[in-house]
Amino acid sequence: MFTAYARNSVLASLQQAIKIGYLEIKEGDQVYRFGSSQDNVNSVHLTIVRDSFWKQLLFQGDLGFSEAYMIGNIELDSDTLGNVMDLWLDNQPGMASLNSVFKRLNLAVSGLSNAFFGQTPTQARLNVIESYDLSNELFKAFLSKEMMYSSALFSDEEGGVNGDLLSGSKDRSADLEMAQLRKIHYVLNRARVKPGQRVLEVGTGWGGFAIEAARTCGCEVDTLTLSIEQKRLAEERIREAGLQDLIRVHLMDYRDIPKEFEKKFDAFVSIEMVEHVGPKYYSTYFKTMDKALKSRDAAAVVTCTSRPELRYSEYQSEDFARKYMWPRTSIPSATVLINAVNTATQGRFTVERVENHSAHYARTCREWDKRFVANVTPEILEKDFPSIKTDPAMFEMLYRKWRYLFAYAEAGMGSGYVTCHMFTFIRPDDKPSE
Repeated sequence: MFTAYARNSVLASLQQAIKIGYLEIKEGDQVYRFGSSQDNVNSVHLTIVRDSFWKQLLFQGDLGFSEAYMIGNIELDSDTLGNVMDLWLDNQPGMASLNSVFKRLNLAVSGLSNAFFGQTPTQARLNVIESYDLSNELFKAFLSKEMMYSSALFSDEEGGVNGDLLSGSKDRSADLEMAQLRKIHYVLNRARVKPGQRVLEVGTGWGGFAIEAARTCGCEVDTLTLSIEQKRLAEERIREAGLQDLIRVHLMDYRDIPKEFEKKFDAFVSIEMVEHVGPKYYSTYFKTMDKALKSRDAAAVVTCTSRPELRYSEYQSEDFARKYMWPRTSIPSATVLINAVNTATQGRFTVERVENHSAHYARTCREWDKRFVANVTPEILEKDFPSIKTDPAMFEMLYRKWRYLFAYAEAGMGSGYVTCHMFTFIRPDDKPSE
């Protein structure tokens, strides 16, 4: 009975919501159609496998849809996840009607919980365990060789941000490596890093930035991480590169930097780490940046996923990314982040440059997805999920989860629903870059 109510409620909402594109839902012998099926419109064909899908969508909206996809309650025709995301975003105003009273209550509770408790020192470590303390082999399977888990920067050499979509015979297999190295060197240039200088990096990843910085600039790098797995592999890679005398990896929260770090660094770099800080701790984070950097001739480069001002809220509720990929993260807007730096440091930094790299992130996600499909096997995931050996459905669920992430992020970045900003800050009396 309740399933029938959920089905009728969702169908009524979709009838009002779909104004752009075409959606066809098959359930047994029944077919439901929404929007226009004209040529050259975005079309999505969806088949209901289990009718619990209707309740998932009614109670949890887009989060419910992602869960239904991951566990196989729905099937899509061919490889059309991206089409689903585009359809959802194109009809976003109407899709709000899918938010039931139950979902709105859940959003409110999870938003408050995330804002107040999402990034305490203890919770920050637990979040990292969920997000990054997975098998390094998994990340090797889809990342480029230097293992940067952040947006690349593509140039004409790689065909630009849509080079992977262009027809032609050119080999594109090395494009991601080239674009990620370009990103690292771009950050080093913005941070004005020179030989013999010291760089503080918050968010080590697998050491890609630190290794390239030390190798090409001859600088010293102290880099902070909360991930034991990332620290282990980063230090292994640093030794292989022969750079252990220039790079030090610290298993350390940014809130705990030692006194000997104060005013010792020429550059501060944080690549897609701020999302793990949260509004409650922005002030502490940027005070750390201020405390570590020298009072003159110092620069900071901060990159992060961001929200347009219109959609920013300090209270960010649970969605697919915050539940299944990066627990309890919070995405700032550009204005919020700049204001946080100014307030925390009492004006001791000037904004030199703000750049939007969202289109580059969309292609990065497509590149990751292609590599994931080509390289990920059950054996790679068995270390973290031993049940895969006896339950093939577990592998399928995890496989779908990662593919959903790439499509989800690509659509958001490609449409401008979310953005990716790079901020460069310098000391007020330092000479602007040319």
